[in-house]
This record gives sequence, C-alpha cells and structure tokens, in this order.
Amino acid sequence: MSVYRLELCYDGSRYKGWQKQGNTSPTIQEKLETALSRILGASIECAGSGRTDAGVHARRQVASFHAAPLDCGAVLAALRTHLPEDIGALSLTEAPPRFHARLSCRKKTYLYRIWRSDEPCVFVRKYVWRHEGALDAAKMEKAAAALCGKHDFAAFSTGHTKKSTVRTVESIRIEEEGPELRLYFTGDGFLYNMVRILTGTLVEVGKGKRSAADMADILTSLDRKNAGPTAPAQGLTLWDVEY
Repeated sequence: MSVYRLELCYDGSRYKGWQKQGNTSPTIQEKLETALSRILGASIECAGSGRTDAGVHARRQVASFHAAPLDCGAVLAALRTHLPEDIGALSLTEAPPRFHARLSCRKKTYLYRIWRSDEPCVFVRKYVWRHEGALDAAKMEKAAAALCGKHDFAAFSTGHTKKSTVRTVESIRIEEEGPELRLYFTGDGFLYNMVRILTGTLVEVGKGKRSAADMADILTSLDRKNAGPTAPAQGLTLWDVEY
C-alpha cells in the first residue's frame, strides 16, 4: 500500500464540518471517502490536517490516505467529477511512507473575515461575520500581540479534553481591506473553537469593552467564561497548512 497526499478546498456552508461521526451528515470527510471508494473500488479512509467545524471553510486542507498504487492524474480528474461543486480537489501526489496529514503538520493558518459596514455584502455574505459599527484595529493589534507565544489557551476553547491545552500562536496579523477586517492566525495547532473565541475577544477589544491588558488575566484564568463570545462559523477559513 502507498500513502497519498490530497489537497482540497471547500465551502463549508452546508456541511457539519470535516469529520464524519455517527449519523452526522453531511461532512467533508464522508463526501471525500465516498468518492474515493467509488473511484478506486475499495474502502478508503482519509485523515485530515484538522477538523474544521460546521460551517467553516477551507482554502487549503490536506488529507492523506492509503491505497494500492494508482495513477494520481487519473484519480484527481475522477475526483473532480465525483465530488460536489462546493468541494474542490486541488492536487494528488504520492507521499513518503510515514506521511500523515495531521501528525506531520507543523503549522496552520486560519483567516477570519469581519464585515464592518452597513453596506450590503451580497457576494461575500457566506464568508464573513457581518458586524456593523466601528472596530479599533490598533487596539485589536495590541491585544493580539499579548496573545501570541506559547500559552495555555484553555480559556479560549469550548468542550473538555484530556490532552494538553498548551499551544503556540506564532502570529496574529490584522489587515484592513475596505469595509473588511481580516485576522490571520498562525500557530502549531488550535483547540476546539479557539480561533473563533480569540476573534470574539479581539472584537470586544475593538469595541472598547476590553483592553490589551486583560488578555494576560484571561489566559491565566484558564476559564472559558472570562473570554469573549464565539464568533460565527461562516467567517472562518482554514487558509494554509505547512509541513
């Protein structure tokens, strides 16, 4: 059996997230495995670089799977025919024997898009959080800097985990593009809902409800209730994955 690396993009609007689980349907993983199994005539299981939540999009997601030797070009062409139009197969290559989409991943970048105007956003409405009113980007940048580094991010996650909640956030970059505010989060990994809670907290800073100085206290509290709200899923995109 050989290991294969598949790069994907998708609009997550109508899906329950990446991971198939029980009777939860539809999911990206379910659609992908169904298509691959049909094309290859064998049961295929895929691992993703990360489990995007319901409604979250991906510009670049990476999946890996084991299969008998195959023609990557032919299978890629078939995938583009079999997958629904909101899931795109970008590339398919044979990977090193020990490659695993999640375990081999070194770094991820997520993008969160905020629409800060009462102007219509018809063509991007499924990919932004519409948040009318001013946001002070300079204050948000100062607070974002306080969140970077290696910390226990338990206060910025929902759900319980037996694993460590320590993560390293390499950078949080904030860019203004007309009415849109774009937040890029890069790190070695992110907890469940972590990027959306970080975004909700930074938005509260931008509205003047919190200050950059509050970030240290939120981190050390390890308590979810001390952080800001969870930003809506549709504004979040898995932007890049690095190996």
